[in-house]
Amino acid sequence: MTGYYLILGVLMLVSWLVSARLKSKFEHYSKLHLRNGMSGKEIAEKMLRDNGIHDVQVISVPGQLTDHYNPANKTVNLSEGVYMQRNAAAAA
Repeated sequence: MTGYYLILGVLMLVSWLVSARLKSKFEHYSKLHLRNGMSGKEIAEKMLRDNGIHDVQVISVPGQLTDHYNPANKTVNLSEGVYMQRNAAAAA
């Protein structure tokens, strides 16, 4: 039973470290502005068009780092910090 708690503790620590690192990188790249001036929404729409995908909609969803594709309703869901921002983090 002690081994179980040890493994659980290690997994929780690793998860927390990865999350903290991801948030740190997002914050860093949020300060780097793009030369092309495009928003996260515009970049996503261009990527879809460039690949011949015309039936997927790009929408904004609440939260931070909540970006995902929903195949059920064919939407690319971008978090508020990505949807309208014009920086390297939004482009990624």
